[in-house]
Amino acid sequence: MNGEQYLLLPGPTPVPERVVRAMNRSMINHRGPEFKAIHDEVVEGVKKIYHTNQHVVIYPSSGTGGLEAAVANFIAPGDRVLAISIGVFGDRFADIARAFGAKVEQLSFPWGKRADPARIKEKLEADTNHEIKAILMTHNETSTGAYNDIKAIRKAMGDHPALTLVDSVSGLAAIDLKMDEWGLDVVVSGSQKAFMIPPGLSFLAFNDRALEVHRKRSNSCFYWNVETSLEYQAKGQTPFTPPISLYYGLQEALKMIQEEGIDQITARHRHYRKLVRDSVRAMGLQLLTDDEAASPAVTSVLAPEGIGANSIRQYMLEKFNIVIAGGQKDLDDVIFRIGHLGYIRDLDLLTVITALEITLLQLNVPIQQGAGPRKAQECIIERLGDIERME
Repeated sequence: MNGEQYLLLPGPTPVPERVVRAMNRSMINHRGPEFKAIHDEVVEGVKKIYHTNQHVVIYPSSGTGGLEAAVANFIAPGDRVLAISIGVFGDRFADIARAFGAKVEQLSFPWGKRADPARIKEKLEADTNHEIKAILMTHNETSTGAYNDIKAIRKAMGDHPALTLVDSVSGLAAIDLKMDEWGLDVVVSGSQKAFMIPPGLSFLAFNDRALEVHRKRSNSCFYWNVETSLEYQAKGQTPFTPPISLYYGLQEALKMIQEEGIDQITARHRHYRKLVRDSVRAMGLQLLTDDEAASPAVTSVLAPEGIGANSIRQYMLEKFNIVIAGGQKDLDDVIFRIGHLGYIRDLDLLTVITALEITLLQLNVPIQQGAGPRKAQECIIERLGDIERME
């Protein structure tokens, strides 16, 4: 008997019991005053996480739907676009823009590394006629466990007028992001990551500059149209039928986020990064990303030589009911990924590290028994001491 499943993916992430209970409510009229109160509350709550006073609309879609909404509203066919990619999801953002007829120039960096702001600056300085109309970038690349320094990239852009479109589907509320302060135009996120609710909602934040660009675009869209969303938002509604249960869950999750504090939440995720990375290193395992680029949301670990990453994942699932992610495309069976974002606790990670060590021992990987869990415990004790000193 394995008990309840440990879900350590970079999404979907575990849903707190508080949120599950909140979602277990009867349906209401999505054009009535009760939904209006919930709608207005969650929109303002999401804005606080973005650190923005600009516009936020909520779509009933996956994160990819939010990315498509960003492209459909703010990029026109024929627009020249610079897409910065450090992995699968950077490539996907570029592919969406291509599908909408944009002329995409892709600036790719090695998987496991972050984008170099100096190369981006060089590319934009060469664009003396300002033909590049938009720049696509990924905040947190879950396929590799690396994240981009969005603030540094935005600074490197200087006064180039291109719109900045940021995929922060798995980054927002786990990694620092300040939309207004950093001068970001469009930022997309999703519900099934650090927001701690099931998949099904995407959040599209955009400023007035982006809205003006939208109004001048030659392309058109229906379901994704931000002006339609803003028109209904003024009435406390959505243009089309919303997933009401997810709004219940979002309302409760935002209360939990507010109670903990967004700065404390991002600090907690940085602690999780250190715990996991230090623990797997103590076992003698190698990491895909270096420390500078390492994501606070997910850690990618190279499988030991001669042992496929998927064999490790399968053993942990069958013996311990623990779910971790595999590698994608060229990294399939090369790495496994441990997600540590959203509703994850220290003891969850201690359990997973212990199970990983047992798995490796059972697969005859020569490691020192106890080294990984001991390092995890040390990280937890250090963190508790830091918290007590702050109090």
